[in-house]
Amino acid sequence: MQILNLHLKYARFVTVAKPSFLFRVFLVGAALLVQGVAAQQSSPAHELVLQLDQGKSVANITLTGNFHSVEGSFLLKRGMLRYDATSGRVNGEIVFDSASGKTGNDSRDKKMHKDVLESAHFPEISFRADHADGMLATSGDSTLEVHGFFSIHGAAHEITLPVQISVRGDNWSAKSSFVIPYAKWGMKNPSVLFLRVSSEVTVEFRAAGSLTR
Repeated sequence: MQILNLHLKYARFVTVAKPSFLFRVFLVGAALLVQGVAAQQSSPAHELVLQLDQGKSVANITLTGNFHSVEGSFLLKRGMLRYDATSGRVNGEIVFDSASGKTGNDSRDKKMHKDVLESAHFPEISFRADHADGMLATSGDSTLEVHGFFSIHGAAHEITLPVQISVRGDNWSAKSSFVIPYAKWGMKNPSVLFLRVSSEVTVEFRAAGSLTR
């Protein structure tokens, strides 16, 4: 009888313990599954890499004066941006060759590089992006507000640029227009005597290149 009672107790233990053990296993498995799904949902989307083509990217400038306006351009030195659509984060830099600036007048260009830009000491003009508001469509047209720091004449200035961008397959193009208060940023206004020019310059930036998904 005592042996029978022991067997009955053991049977009751197995009957009670087995479901409890399986339930704990189920809970652990469910927790791991939830963690895996959450990790997938919280991981950033595949980033887009925008490479700039030197031959298709340029910064055109317009400086207004009391008698006429001066127009010129600067050539791209290098450029690449990485864009994360989930967070809006942007990493990368667009760099122009300061000494490449030309306005169509040699004496005026010499004065611009020597007295205004001081290109020999500050050979690069760059924009380093860090964030974009708006959604970049993987196909078609988009409008973004791109925040970052514009570096010129040895100093970086916080700025937000309006950018219109078009994506077609593995290629993209973009344009942006903005104003640089160069005199306020520490550069010399080249006005002389009765020839007066604005203390701000308008920049028309156009770029194009390849897209890696």
